Amino acid sequence: MKKGLLLSGIVFCWLFFIPQLVFATSWAFPFVVWNDSIYVITDEVVPQVEQKIGKVTRYSDMEQFGGNFSNYYPKGTTYYAIEGIATTEAIAVEHEKGKYIMAVYESPYEFQGSVMDKAKIAFIAIVIAIMSFIIYCILPKFRNR
Repeated sequence: MKKGLLLSGIVFCWLFFIPQLVFATSWAFPFVVWNDSIYVITDEVVPQVEQKIGKVTRYSDMEQFGGNFSNYYPKGTTYYAIEGIATTEAIAVEHEKGKYIMAVYESPYEFQGSVMDKAKIAFIAIVIAIMSFIIYCILPKFRNR
């Protein structure tokens, strides 16, 4: 009985008094993701664009997401092909209404999943472990009284 209470106290202290991990991402440069590729935002103005090719579907300056994601532009910002330049080299991003900035291809975008998704899985695993401990170690001792 005392052993179970001691172990429960340790688990309680571990869950509530040990500092929680803070997850954040630090970006080296402003970018947009389009077609599974990272494009770095430049200061170069694009005078002439062609057709619309996409838009930002998710914005975050804290964590990584899949899809047409940006750490700089808000959701809904549009991407355009640049006249005379292949989209594998650069695209245009509508910086302001009717004004476009060049974004240069940097590398393939390899999304590894959200840090928060991993934290949720870890939290669920801890809860299952605690519940298992309570069911198999503590409750049978109370029933045998």
